[in-house]
Amino acid sequence: MNDTVVRDRRQLGIRGEYAAHFLAVHAKLTVPKHLRHAEAAANQLQSQVDAWMGEVSPGTRLSALPLPEVDMVRLSINFADRQGKTRGYRPTNVGFGISYILPVIIAGLAAQPGSLLMVENPEAHLHPRGQARMGEFLALVSQGGVQVLLETHSDHLLNGIRLAVHGGRVPPDDVAMHYFTKTAEKGRSVHKVLSPKMDRNGRIDNWPDGFFDEWDNALNHLILPAQS
Repeated sequence: MNDTVVRDRRQLGIRGEYAAHFLAVHAKLTVPKHLRHAEAAANQLQSQVDAWMGEVSPGTRLSALPLPEVDMVRLSINFADRQGKTRGYRPTNVGFGISYILPVIIAGLAAQPGSLLMVENPEAHLHPRGQARMGEFLALVSQGGVQVLLETHSDHLLNGIRLAVHGGRVPPDDVAMHYFTKTAEKGRSVHKVLSPKMDRNGRIDNWPDGFFDEWDNALNHLILPAQS
């Protein structure tokens, strides 16, 4: 827990370490309309976090209980379906993707206009569908006056951003991509920054070698007959 960071600054910490405390304190915070999940029970932060977490792990429900006597917050996770819901589990007893992505979702939903959200590898520990939905989610966060800076190695995450553009929810001019590459020229290592552009259909004008092209490279081999 950290009241100065969470209550006064309304932040989660640079590593999201106060995410559970933030959720406990700001559970009733109203989420901006452009970020509201269609299946959420309400427009408040708690319900919206549960709904977006469901994109990563269906049926996820979170409960954050402050324990001020030990300056900690107890986070409990259960899973709901048509039959009811499970008992609460500790974060260490469920998939690591849940606790890894939780601060990202909370930070995105609660980010204020004019702020900067920096996320490193948001695809880590997520299955492909969850990665794509995270790309879509973070693209939508940028539409509330928040600058989102991502570092990723996931073509699924990139495709989620492309889908947001294709669906008309994010203008292509709001998306900037930079691919860093290193080549050898005249015995020296040369670093280059390549910046492909995205159009209104979510299509990219230039795919440099190594820029999320491994899927196509693999398919090119798979369509050939296997060698006996």
